Order: sequence, then C-alpha cells, then structure tokens
Amino acid sequence: KTIIALDVRVLATTNRPLFEFVAEKKFREDLYYRLNVFPLEWMALRDRVEDIIPLAQQILAKYSKKMARTNASFSAQAQQALMAHQWPGNVRELDNVIQRALIIQPGAQILLEDLHLLSGPIALSTNLQEQPGVNLKAPQADSAAPKQVDEIDDFGNLGSDLRQHEYQIIVDVLKATNGSRKEAALKLDISPRTLRYKLAKIREAGIDLDNLLKRKSS
Repeated sequence: KTIIALDVRVLATTNRPLFEFVAEKKFREDLYYRLNVFPLEWMALRDRVEDIIPLAQQILAKYSKKMARTNASFSAQAQQALMAHQWPGNVRELDNVIQRALIIQPGAQILLEDLHLLSGPIALSTNLQEQPGVNLKAPQADSAAPKQVDEIDDFGNLGSDLRQHEYQIIVDVLKATNGSRKEAALKLDISPRTLRYKLAKIREAGIDLDNLLKRKSS
C-alpha cells in the first residue's frame, strides 16, 4: 500500500442558518465545526443592486460569445427592470433570464419585453398562453386531464417559478428550431436525453407540446 499525500481545501455553501440548525439538532455539530474554518457571508443579489448590471453584462458577454452573437447589449429600460427585480433565485435566476432573452431576441439589443421577469409563481408567459396548443385550464376533480402549470410546487414557490422559467426557455427554443429536438438540444447546451426528460416534465405540467409544435409547422 502506498500513501498518497493530498492538499485539499473544501468550499461549502448554504443558504440555511447552520448555527441554528446545530442547536436544533438538524445539522451535525462535529461537521459544522470541521467546515467552519473561515466563514464568509455573501449578501443576496437583491441587496447588491450595484452589482446587478455588471454581473448581467458579464453573463450577456459570455452567452453572446457562445451563441456567436456580437455587440449584444441591454436597453435602458431593460437595465432598470433588472435592477428593480427582487431576484429570489439570485445569480442563477439572472443567468437564466439572460439566456432566455438572447434566445427570444435575435437583434443586438435586449429589450424590456425580452426579459420576461416574473415576480411570483405564474403559468407561462402571456404570449405562450395565447398559443392554441397550450392547455392551462384547471382540470376537473374527476377527470384525468394533466395538471395546470401553476399547480407544480414540489419545491415551494421559488422552485415552481424557476421551473416555469426553464419550461418557457425550452418551448421558445423548440419554436425557434421548428420543433427540431436535435437543434434545440444544441442551442440549450444539453444532451438529447436530458431534453427528452425535460419535455416529458413539460407534458406532465399540462402543456400539449406536440399539438403546439404541429400547429406552428403547419
């Protein structure tokens, strides 16, 4: 047997009050003190308004390069909306919003309406609700109809909100690629298998995706 020396540093993050959890026996005390070498507290994005635009511009530049887009920028109204939003999903939500805006807006400037900022759990965007293939009506108690989108709350309000953000991105990309799963997976930077799984979840949420894409291509 050979001993291999390792020099490892562990970075652990949480949004839970671990010290209180230790006192309530919800988190192991020994593990807490093993990890708690140099604690740092990072404010939520909504409490760092001055960081929102620099972060948004950095994310925009990253995805613009990835999508072979040049000179992408935010309009003044879009910047104001980004700074006014509460960002319950923090930087991850900001990242998703910008990805979606780049997919929706083919031009050089991201406008306010391209952001589709959500303040709470809602069914998909208004323009998507108007599509004939989308079923957002509440099912009857004795029917086997699929569930309404805004009933999906396995992870609470925030989880439902972020999931609906994801659903809309996928639907918008499929519409942009005329229903091509292969092209959509490439644009979304996910594997075809992952896309198939997410499409199954969208159908479970009550969206008649096949009919929606069929009507668009006809």
